[in-house]
Amino acid sequence: MSILGNRVVRTEDPRLLTVGGTYVGDVPLEGAAHVTYVRSPMAHARITGIDVADARGAPGVLAVVTGADLHLPPYPLDFPFLPTTMPRPFLATDVVRYVGEPIVAIVTEERAQGADASDLVVVEYEPLPVVVDPDAALSGEVLLFPETGTNESAAIPDDGTEIDWSECDVVVRETLTNQRVAPSPLEVRATAARWDDDGRLTYWAASQGAHPLRDLLARVYGLEPAQVRVVVPDVGGGFGAKLHSPEELLCPWLARVVNRPVRWVETRSESMLGIPHGRAQRQDIEIGGRRDGRVLAYRLTILQDSGAYPRIATFLPNLTRMMLTGTYDIPQAQCVSRSVLTNTVPTGAYRGAGRPEAAFAIERAMDLFAQEIGMDPAEVRRRNVVAPEAFPFTTRTGTVYDSGRYAHGLDLVLAHADYDALRAEQRRRREAGERRLLGLGLAVYVEVTSLEGGTEYARVTMLDDGRVRVVSGSAPQGQGHDTTWAMVVADRLGVAIDAVEVVHGDTDLVPSGGITGGSRTAQISGNNIWRAAGAVAERGRELAARLLEADVADIVLDTEAGRFHVAGTPAVGRTWADIVALAAADGEELSGEGDFTQHGGTFPSGCHLAVVEVDMETGKVELVRFVAADDAGRILNPLIAEGQVHGGVAQGAAQALMEEVVFDEDGNPLTANFADYAFISAPELPSFETIHVETPSPRNELGAKGIGESGSIGSTPAVHNAVVDALSHLGVRHLPMPATPERVWRAINASSNSN
Repeated sequence: MSILGNRVVRTEDPRLLTVGGTYVGDVPLEGAAHVTYVRSPMAHARITGIDVADARGAPGVLAVVTGADLHLPPYPLDFPFLPTTMPRPFLATDVVRYVGEPIVAIVTEERAQGADASDLVVVEYEPLPVVVDPDAALSGEVLLFPETGTNESAAIPDDGTEIDWSECDVVVRETLTNQRVAPSPLEVRATAARWDDDGRLTYWAASQGAHPLRDLLARVYGLEPAQVRVVVPDVGGGFGAKLHSPEELLCPWLARVVNRPVRWVETRSESMLGIPHGRAQRQDIEIGGRRDGRVLAYRLTILQDSGAYPRIATFLPNLTRMMLTGTYDIPQAQCVSRSVLTNTVPTGAYRGAGRPEAAFAIERAMDLFAQEIGMDPAEVRRRNVVAPEAFPFTTRTGTVYDSGRYAHGLDLVLAHADYDALRAEQRRRREAGERRLLGLGLAVYVEVTSLEGGTEYARVTMLDDGRVRVVSGSAPQGQGHDTTWAMVVADRLGVAIDAVEVVHGDTDLVPSGGITGGSRTAQISGNNIWRAAGAVAERGRELAARLLEADVADIVLDTEAGRFHVAGTPAVGRTWADIVALAAADGEELSGEGDFTQHGGTFPSGCHLAVVEVDMETGKVELVRFVAADDAGRILNPLIAEGQVHGGVAQGAAQALMEEVVFDEDGNPLTANFADYAFISAPELPSFETIHVETPSPRNELGAKGIGESGSIGSTPAVHNAVVDALSHLGVRHLPMPATPERVWRAINASSNSN
């Protein structure tokens, strides 16, 4: 019986919940000094002077470093095609472009001494005009890089597609804002660096990928990759935001200056001002179709706020375009975008990275279309989803979906929630004039995981003490890799789960690796570990054939018993201990490496239903029920999959109802800590109802897709649609996100006044 597909409790949790994890801030580092950054209090200004004399004489100060002291290449771009004419410095020297930009680095004996010394740094500024609104940035009246003559950092131009709206009975247009949010990992950014006597760099980081970071450090510091060791210990959340930053990459330079190890652990306020923000898209949607519910055309125009410097978010509209039409078979579709700089924190990848933005746009569009033609949103979706027999399905933007059963997921959710009964209760409350309105919101989503596919290092070795070691190029930030990989190996080799140990996150122990992100791990790492274990099993059969004096073709590995035997004679067999002993006698290490490369991404999908109650007197929204049917192909561990869905739904619901990064017109952040930023917690959430749908992907042997980001992709539009639905009988057509009590209350009162 296969172990895969069982609800196996995570083996990591006893350590994490009792002893606790080992994070960068916990790593023993003898003699480590502490790094503090002096940050700009202004959103846009010319630096006319920096006086660090008093800071250098402060107690415990080992070094004070400005941008003029650095001799480093330009800060590396996230992608080679981003504009080199808008460079980001490690430390600002001439101009600051957002509040929180680092200007001076201070190294001290004790961490508290850094805060004291930073107060003694005097920076003189000449204020410059500020632009925080992307529309205003497009005008070019205020330029962050005047020499370029523009704030535009990237674009998806009009491809010449002509949309014929003439066959449409109805065309609906609306402007949406997918607002800026803060990733808010519970462990903030943290880094430590040490130079060894032989000139080798050891670097600890709360990162989503040890090997890409190693290669980046080697490039910045002019080293060979072998001269850099990166260690990624436990990581308290990543969400796409923990890749690299100037503050982190500068630590080796500072360690060299003071000739001792250094450690930097940011504060929560620093994190809110420095870690890349997510989303930040303005979306103009146009959707048209017939009154029978068939959608014929869809166009999306995106304005992406890149923040002060072009980073990953500048590119993300390309992923939004990739998933433009969602789960729907729409004959005509087009997407254009422009990315612009503003005097705000740079934006980057955040859980889903471009795909939640696509889902929000098309799912709001479907609800607006349904409202316009007077048809139930569920029925409109059913009439437009791609049929199962159409796969592999090519969308109008050229994206090829591998597999899916979109209507099936919709039907499961509607039946589970008793949708008709909910609609009846909604009507009853409206007719009775009750104060608490009921709203139902749907999203039938699809996303892309692993993008262009690829491979990942994996090696499985049978040890002579009966244990199995897995060496993996992927490193977790809470996804349960240790448990999942142990299940894969146990299923393939017939060993106990607790006999499998997993090694990851250390470039000295793992030859190569990528980034844990994009929901790629189960399908890429999982299949390589599966193949590596398969190579071990095959070699085991060859050795068992010698011990049993039989032909290899006749040898069977009974994975339930963990024994090899000749087909038809299970009573006589050999254990893995026998096999390992024979291999050792031959001087052989019994191991295998994965050789799987996936060609193309996979496309998880699902249906989410949110049920909200809205208080008409206060505008308060309560999420009272959430049903999620998610199809991630073959589910390796339903318990872990549910955990990923729960976390994603919480973040998506938070964006719909609460979270928003806000700047005033001068670029000052108004949400720089958890007192001002509405970070969601358990009391604001119901117990989620999850349904697993398994439509295996044909693009890998396990049939896996990915589920790490699915929850955040379907939940935001579902919850927001529910809020608008609760108010729709009052004439409310749309609300900006998040649906805060004030916004909802104003919409209710505006509709009452108009009536």
